[in-house]
Amino acid sequence: MFLTAKILTFAFVSGFLRVATSFDIGLSTKCVVIPKEMDMCHEIGYSEMRLPNLMGHTSMAEVILKSTTWQHLAHTDCHPHVRTFLCSLFAPICLDTFIHPCRSMCVAVRDSCAPALACHGHPWPDSLDCDRFPADEDMCLASLTKEYKHLHKVLPKPACQTCPAVEEFFTHKRILEVFCDSNFAVKVKLSKKRTAFGDQEYNIECQVEFVTQDSLLPYETQSMIQQWLLINENCTQRMTPTHRPMLYLLVGNIEEGVILVNQVYRWQRKDSQLALATQKWRYHKCL
Repeated sequence: MFLTAKILTFAFVSGFLRVATSFDIGLSTKCVVIPKEMDMCHEIGYSEMRLPNLMGHTSMAEVILKSTTWQHLAHTDCHPHVRTFLCSLFAPICLDTFIHPCRSMCVAVRDSCAPALACHGHPWPDSLDCDRFPADEDMCLASLTKEYKHLHKVLPKPACQTCPAVEEFFTHKRILEVFCDSNFAVKVKLSKKRTAFGDQEYNIECQVEFVTQDSLLPYETQSMIQQWLLINENCTQRMTPTHRPMLYLLVGNIEEGVILVNQVYRWQRKDSQLALATQKWRYHKCL
């Protein structure tokens, strides 16, 4: 059975707010409903935003256009508060005052998410220079990374890496040897579609065949593989040459808190070797 995991939960203002002086909102701003195109800012604890926003966008068309480049980063879940940070700028909550993200939140998100941007060839932008945001003693949304680590399990992070070659010719005995040297194997169904803005959007469904890290649950492993495919989008593109759904087996290791995919097998219905290997694995004894 395939399961699709989505990580999209956090408490908003009450959990993040540092109280101090506030910023006045001019009479030129207005409250508007967060548009459906900004799905990264849905289910975040509020449904209306201020316009113009904190990025200086004055029309909804501009907000939607400029935010689309950040939707992909938000879906990688590169930091627990990446959505909070981005939405506080692109879709600030509709209160009597503008609430900026704290400098500490910016630094925490930048340090975790800049590598994901770099994997796509983009530096952290000057428009999100952390020095532009208020210090934690001002009224702002503060990063709760330390508290988050105490309340939530910190999972291994996917690495930006060279794409493994897709293997199409193999025997079940060879696959079992690879399994013995690996920490996980995940069956992945990939498909893609083009968005209204001309970008590629991927649908990723995962089924865990095995994971040998005792502390990791299957749904956590699914989430990590989804993140790996989003961060390493160049690999995902190679694996989806057409809009027809494709099936693969991703095998790899977890080393020092980093996920590495070492082998990618094309799972074709006519080929029984992968199915045979996953069946025999339950009783297989590694040398």
